[in-house]
Amino acid sequence: MSAQAALRPDSPARDFESDDELLARVLRPYKVNCKYLKSASVSARSGRVTAGCSFSIPESCYIDDTGHLNAVEVNISYNQMMYYAVAKSVKEGLLEDFTSWTLDDYWRHQLPDILIARFGGNFRRPINARSFFGEIEFLSVERRSPGGKTLIVADTSYRYWDGEGGRCDGEVKLAIVNGP
Repeated sequence: MSAQAALRPDSPARDFESDDELLARVLRPYKVNCKYLKSASVSARSGRVTAGCSFSIPESCYIDDTGHLNAVEVNISYNQMMYYAVAKSVKEGLLEDFTSWTLDDYWRHQLPDILIARFGGNFRRPINARSFFGEIEFLSVERRSPGGKTLIVADTSYRYWDGEGGRCDGEVKLAIVNGP
């Protein structure tokens, strides 16, 4: 599979508003005070899948208030928007390498088989964690078969911002083991 063929080639541009039922199911594994993702819309166009998200972190789950979004919360927020984007892609048949998965397959693989292989971030200006926005984009998805086992490698980018000029961005490489 070509690294640039993340989006199914036969798919027209498509937009999906936030799916509250799917979002609740995606966030089920998280502790109540760690459900930061509030809504997510997904777009599929120009060979890429993107999710635009809104977040709120009323109180950090592990540290006293730092006054801004910190690296741990960036990672948790990334996980939540990535899990939602993949689940929505499976549900709607957006990413070619996941077309053989059902949502039941996704729920079985969500936690044990979707791994962050590399996480990088750039903090440009402090972000208000109480209310901020994020976006994830799947830049490439590639199927590999090392030792006969299916491995999917996805390169993604993310960014966060708030209404006060705060911003952060980075890139994440995902490895989906035991893939479709």
